[in-house]
Amino acid sequence: MGRDFRELVSHVGSGPKSADDMDYEAAKFTFAEILSGDVSPVALGGFWVANRWKRNTPEELAGFVDAMREDSVSVAAPDCSPVDCGANYDGKSRTALLGVASGLVAAAAGTPVVVHSADRVPVSDGCAYRHVLAELGVDTDLDPETSAEMTDEVGFGFYDRARFNPGVAALEDDRRALGVRTFVNTVETLANPADASVHLGSFFHTTFGERIVNTFAESRTQDVERVLMFQGLEGYDDVRPGRTTVVEWDGAEIETDRHGMDFDGDALDVADVPSDSARITEEVLSGERDGDLADAVAFNAALRQYARNDVQSIDDGVERARNALADGSAADRLVALRQFDG
Repeated sequence: MGRDFRELVSHVGSGPKSADDMDYEAAKFTFAEILSGDVSPVALGGFWVANRWKRNTPEELAGFVDAMREDSVSVAAPDCSPVDCGANYDGKSRTALLGVASGLVAAAAGTPVVVHSADRVPVSDGCAYRHVLAELGVDTDLDPETSAEMTDEVGFGFYDRARFNPGVAALEDDRRALGVRTFVNTVETLANPADASVHLGSFFHTTFGERIVNTFAESRTQDVERVLMFQGLEGYDDVRPGRTTVVEWDGAEIETDRHGMDFDGDALDVADVPSDSARITEEVLSGERDGDLADAVAFNAALRQYARNDVQSIDDGVERARNALADGSAADRLVALRQFDG
């Protein structure tokens, strides 16, 4: 098997312009070998860098994802059929993380949401979901079954990568030593530990969003009915103000200022992402803060409702989100999240 892995390193490692793509089975084999821990650090680094040069096809990414799902991911599906929010695990470094607030508002409006992340993932080592939740006093050290119970009870659930995807977690030291992003940064966001049928994710460039849509289409381990990708702030799953491109099975462009986000992106800048994001979450959900940040939370909650087809339009979702904020039901979801004891 080691010889076969080295052959595939050579297959993809002949340079950015001359490298050959792998088929699904070859890609699945290589990532299964990596997850087994039997690949030398030199071969592993070479394979990662070679794939970074050439850029992976949806077929290759599907092979990687399916190897991970079969060999590492422990799936625990809640009963409520949530939206899977697959934000970049390396997180944010300068703008507020609104996904917790948006997810709770969506839950209050009738759309269950699951999120998943790890702790300071390379190379950005930024703030992710677990850090904001920890600041809010929410237990994040949950096994997958307890995460599923949280999702059903609260309407919002957190899955901890260390608990549901240990094979990828074990690669973190090697990823940090390499010092550049690899395809693992992409595929870990597609783990779908709740086995959701709807995936919501983000991208920097439209071509990447299209690639993820096609990756789900190629995957043989997931039955995802809808994928909605958008250009997120810092590549995370918070919509940036002004205008964002949305990629579905087809595609569209949304002018966010027409849906309540008529402000400059600087309004979302914060000094300390975990603590400031937690404070914003509390203030928006309690009604103490309105204006730009409350509008951004309502819009992001609307996109989660829209992804699950719980509303006919984003405007309908914004209206439901604002109602959930006004009547206190979103604040109640935060109380329930803090009180959850699995």
